[in-house]
Amino acid sequence: MKVHDLLKKKQGKIVSIPSDHTIKQAMESIITHKIGALPVIDGDELKGIISERDIFRVAFSKGESGFGIMVGEVMTKNIVIGFLNDDVENVSALMTQNRFRHLPIMDNKKLVGIISIGDIVAANVDSLAVENRYLKDYIAGKYPA
Repeated sequence: MKVHDLLKKKQGKIVSIPSDHTIKQAMESIITHKIGALPVIDGDELKGIISERDIFRVAFSKGESGFGIMVGEVMTKNIVIGFLNDDVENVSALMTQNRFRHLPIMDNKKLVGIISIGDIVAANVDSLAVENRYLKDYIAGKYPA
């Protein structure tokens, strides 16, 4: 399966945030949209990503005063990106090895989606369910010899 197949299943709008918004605004967006991370976009350019973990670290270290800090000060700037034709297995290994859960997907320098490790797990579960069904049908003799 390719990343573009996974994005077709999601069919979701990309929720992002500019770097000059506050941590509180990022937190509100993450909670409202029930997502785990936001790509940080200025104009049309992907500048970084901010996750719920990043926000949690700010809240822990700065307390309530941290909510006024700008996203651009906290976001991960050296992000790893994926591409539409990447294999999901490769992307999954990349995310696991590098210990991050959200991967921006680019096409010609344009952000076209973001996939999470949860999206990959769900796709794998669906794939295994289909394979399991076909194997059971084969064992039960439902296919001509």
